[in-house]
Amino acid sequence: MQLQFEAQSMEQHATDSSKRLFALEGQVGIVTGASRGIGYAIAQVLRDAGAVVYDLSRHVVADHDGTNGIYGISCDVSDEEQFARVLQQIVQSHGKLNFLVNNAGVSYKERAENFPLEQYRRIAKVDLEAPFRLCQLCYPYLKQSCGAVVNITSMGAYMGFSGVAPYCAMKSGLSGLTRALAEEWSAEGIRVNSVSPGWVETEMNHHMFEQNPQRRQQALAKSMTGKFVHPEDIGCAVQFLLSAAARSITGQDISVDGGARSHGY
Repeated sequence: MQLQFEAQSMEQHATDSSKRLFALEGQVGIVTGASRGIGYAIAQVLRDAGAVVYDLSRHVVADHDGTNGIYGISCDVSDEEQFARVLQQIVQSHGKLNFLVNNAGVSYKERAENFPLEQYRRIAKVDLEAPFRLCQLCYPYLKQSCGAVVNITSMGAYMGFSGVAPYCAMKSGLSGLTRALAEEWSAEGIRVNSVSPGWVETEMNHHMFEQNPQRRQQALAKSMTGKFVHPEDIGCAVQFLLSAAARSITGQDISVDGGARSHGY
């Protein structure tokens, strides 16, 4: 009986320790582009972990009305002045900012030799320039809270994909920015990491694969698990990187891609 009691006590201690390390209770943060897809799942996971989450998207969804712990605010993250105003509102309401998740992004499909310059500039502004400027604007508050940044990059940062050269270039740049900011801001207690999703089960990808079943098979063939990544899997990786469980991790990238980056030939 004594051994059984001690075993139960140790198990309870391990459970309590795990909950404490991964919990985000009392934290306030921003997830950009959280109105759908990967961003939506990230916001849900972080809310469930105890955080107050602000979804900054161009189009606000009805269930991000604050009643469930997620507050949707219409914001174009490439509009610096607009973001700065929203950021001030958040800090004034809560007195702090604990994290920033740069998830918002755009793409456009066209061969490199025909790629429209205006589309290139749009992708550069949203996928790379905006995350950098948002990090700069959030820096004073993240410094105060010893907070964290997670940038959502892509397996396109490491692998070549036809028709989306500028997107791959910007995601590679975002990976480099992650490492550089981690180095520069480590002395202030700010951790900066990234998550690189593989093929994720989103509505957008679902429609694409319906139109191109061969592409679906090609994507599955690259996955060691033989499955697409669930959006919540990305959210769980982000939660980990924002939590105390990752307090010794900065300047790193976590690939959530079913092993696609490591897949052999």
